[in-house]
Amino acid sequence: MIESWRWYGPFDRIALDEIAQTGASGIVTAMHEIPSGEVWPRETIAARKSEIEAAGFDWVVVESLPVHERIKRGDGDLEPLFDSYRQSLANLAAEGIRTVCYNFMPLLDWTRTDLAAPVRRGGTCLRFSAPRMAAFEVHMLGRAEAEDDYPADVLRAASAWFEGSDETERETLLASIMAGLPGAFDRYDVDGLKQNLALYKGIDADTLRANFARFLTEVVPTAEELGMRLCVHPDDPPRDILGLPRIVSDAEDLAHVLGSVESPANGLTLCSGSLGANPANDVPAIAARFADRIHFAHLRNVAKEPDGSFEEAAHLEGDTDMVALVRVLLDEEARRRTEGRADAEIPFRPDHGQELLSDAARGTHPGYPLVGRLRGLAELRGVVRALSHSGAAHA
Repeated sequence: MIESWRWYGPFDRIALDEIAQTGASGIVTAMHEIPSGEVWPRETIAARKSEIEAAGFDWVVVESLPVHERIKRGDGDLEPLFDSYRQSLANLAAEGIRTVCYNFMPLLDWTRTDLAAPVRRGGTCLRFSAPRMAAFEVHMLGRAEAEDDYPADVLRAASAWFEGSDETERETLLASIMAGLPGAFDRYDVDGLKQNLALYKGIDADTLRANFARFLTEVVPTAEELGMRLCVHPDDPPRDILGLPRIVSDAEDLAHVLGSVESPANGLTLCSGSLGANPANDVPAIAARFADRIHFAHLRNVAKEPDGSFEEAAHLEGDTDMVALVRVLLDEEARRRTEGRADAEIPFRPDHGQELLSDAARGTHPGYPLVGRLRGLAELRGVVRALSHSGAAHA
């Protein structure tokens, strides 16, 4: 497996020479400064790649080449947006970058209600509180249908939190929910969020699936021609929020997406944390079912609660059997090697580390601290090495 590290380029407060000390060999990054829908120029890609290689790394995965919101909504003449996406793929391939992670989550990427929830024995982590999310939707956003999306006990807890909160706490909640938008993208205030949610009015899960299928039909053939691999990231959290449908949340969703265009170029980013937040998901079993379409892996863990809340656990703690999951990925690599494939190794990265020790003072992107991810990488490295020793991956 290829040890990699997410780097936000000019937006990142962690430098490449610091990442080198983690032992990772691959960089996962994107051109976050380029607005969604615009072409990534080849010369800009080449400059970023040269910077990465000069620091001793390979640029192994693009995360993410964003899908424009109009494509997700099926809104207007989309051909120029499809053309831009295809051209960006061609420019990446021309520079030798062939694995592209993306998502099809409407409006927001990953969503959390707390960016610094306390962790036992010190440190902080990202957390999704179902009551706080309900408080935001019902009491701050005023979404009329939101009460139908949460059980009564969560709604009661949401009302209690809202009534006991002050304006600063409510602003912090809004900022936390907006924090999943990377790079230079704008954050929304409550009115701005309402306006953008209104653009999705009438778009249900079936409509979103149809729009996703159209996107894949438009871009997967180009990816095939270029020898590229597209790999969709699951929904985070894996449930409908803000009245927006989520359609990449469980095994059947994945089967629908991967089956809509049968091609190795239509693949999966196996995110153990996103899938693991759904109580119905057996993550190692999902990985085994779709192993031949996994082109990239995010390895992290979550601890779930009965009311739908969850938080980021240490990589070898939480609810997902990380050893069993890594065994599935190693077995898939072994299968690929028997086929003589040059791309047998699967890039992975430690995802969403806890903030530990000096992390809090650095002000890095939420969920992407240095020390916390270094701990995760070290633990995952140990699992990979132990399972690989004497063929244990095939036991």
